[in-house]
Amino acid sequence: MKILIARMNHETNTFSPVATPLAAFGGNGPEWDEAAYRENKGMRTAMSAFIDRAQREGAQIVTPVSASANPSGPVAANAYAAICDAIVAAAPGCDAALLDLHGAMVAEQTPDGEGDLLARVRAALPDAPIAVALDLHGNVTQKMIDNADVIVSFKTYPHVDMYETGEHAARLLFDMIGGRVRPVLAWRQPPLVTSTLRSASADGAMRRALDAARAAEASGMLAASVLPGFSLADIPAPRISVVVVGDGDRAAAEATAERIARQIWDERDDFVYRSPPLDESVARAAQLGAGADRPVLLLDHGDNCMSGGTCDTMDLLEAALAHGLSGIVSGPLCDPQAVAALIDAGVGARVTLGVGNKLARHGAAPRAPFVATGVVRAITDGEYVITGPTYTGQRAYMGRAAVLDIGAAVLVVTERTHEPWDLGVFESAGIDPRLARFLLLKSRMYCRPVFVPISAALVECDSRGVTGSDYALFDYRHLARPVYPLDADTVWPAH
Repeated sequence: MKILIARMNHETNTFSPVATPLAAFGGNGPEWDEAAYRENKGMRTAMSAFIDRAQREGAQIVTPVSASANPSGPVAANAYAAICDAIVAAAPGCDAALLDLHGAMVAEQTPDGEGDLLARVRAALPDAPIAVALDLHGNVTQKMIDNADVIVSFKTYPHVDMYETGEHAARLLFDMIGGRVRPVLAWRQPPLVTSTLRSASADGAMRRALDAARAAEASGMLAASVLPGFSLADIPAPRISVVVVGDGDRAAAEATAERIARQIWDERDDFVYRSPPLDESVARAAQLGAGADRPVLLLDHGDNCMSGGTCDTMDLLEAALAHGLSGIVSGPLCDPQAVAALIDAGVGARVTLGVGNKLARHGAAPRAPFVATGVVRAITDGEYVITGPTYTGQRAYMGRAAVLDIGAAVLVVTERTHEPWDLGVFESAGIDPRLARFLLLKSRMYCRPVFVPISAALVECDSRGVTGSDYALFDYRHLARPVYPLDADTVWPAH
């Protein structure tokens, strides 16, 4: 038995000006063939679970590519073609396929990156089982449903069950091959655009929806997934989905998907996040920091790396300084020009330069860079190994990095946008974040498992970046309407 195993992960923010060339995938492009195997074997990705399960089954495996990039703008046409072509070229002769996909990829030539790929794989393997592991924020499409036998998504956000999701999908695929199950897919997609900050799995309506999905699995469904979708994509339906895998009984699967989707719709307002003004959030952080013996965590979700943020919006830092905050550690801030200037100046040099505000949301007015005067404290290669619970063991690449001390704040400036997966974003540059009074992170959720335990409090801060929670900031042209909350009177099903 020969199994095709591949990984293609990208969450596309169509409003982001951050480019996504082939080099954005991995350290300097995807890993191919044997290198793709080595990148995942022993890690905690869905692809690594695929490999482990296939090897336990005694299957021969082929791993044409492992491609994962930080969220950013639409994937370059040649990058998308190269990744998909490698997967499709490896398909002939395979008996099944296990694909580790995100579910919200938009490329320059298609708004449905995963759906188009799956259609090609199905054409190459018309009779072979195809199982897919998806990110919880995938935007499910009809083409994805039509061309997969099994779809399972993460049930945690922050995502700490990538491996478990891959294992679930692989188990169902091999049970299907062995004739032990007969997967049938059911799908519901209410007209609801969700806020990412309302898709955390720990509480609220999202937790209740996931509890319903787990209950469905306990009651006999092979898998039940709730995918809030990724709303910062100007495509027809960046909406919440329920995908149920039944065992031969399509009517039961359809009824289960309908029941969970109806529960979600009845609680739709709990999936919408409404931010307080930035100054109000910073003032609250200042109050919480008074007398605190640990840092106060300020999360700039309006410029969140893992939703396609530029990581160069300086609103939060400027507001913090205007409120008189000190003892600030901020980063990673992405500004390749500033990094080059700091490296040229060298460690110990005192410099004045513009940092950030160099990339703007489409249609937004440009802003002047933040003028920083300070001392260059460190220069690094920007690499570290992730020890936190997400992507554990993987090497992270921030590009070259420099530390600029401006007195009230210490800034970590990098060449690439980068999520603060763990303390390594600062420790690799010689900074102990535990000693800060205020930590300003370009993050929404993934930093929390590591940074919340070292913090006295957490404040969510909404800047004017490309990942803000205010849908009025974004010019949707392809979104199918009506949809809640953009259209308050939306009904489902439509009459």
